[in-house]
Amino acid sequence: MPLYMYQAAYTSESIAAQIKNPEDRTQTVARPLVEAAGGKLIAAGFTFGEYDVFALIEAPDDETVAALAMTIAAGGAMKAARTSKVLDGSQWVAALTKAADLSGSYRPAR
Repeated sequence: MPLYMYQAAYTSESIAAQIKNPEDRTQTVARPLVEAAGGKLIAAGFTFGEYDVFALIEAPDDETVAALAMTIAAGGAMKAARTSKVLDGSQWVAALTKAADLSGSYRPAR
């Protein structure tokens, strides 16, 4: 199954609510949601910087991950989010090989 990285930033209201009731929401909320969608939560954690939380998700397809992102967004606890498809090493090499094949076909504007 394809891999996806989901990153999100909580609203200030969500952080305040979590301070009042601390819990690891990657396990109590994210894991059950991902599994209900037919996916698997590979890894998750909390980060510093632009985003507060990340999840590495294995899911059947792009539509499943889009539905997960929409469901989370509709809840209103996130002020920003980003979803990225993750390529494994062999997929990366295949993309590089295709890029090499295409490189003669592309002429950048100069």
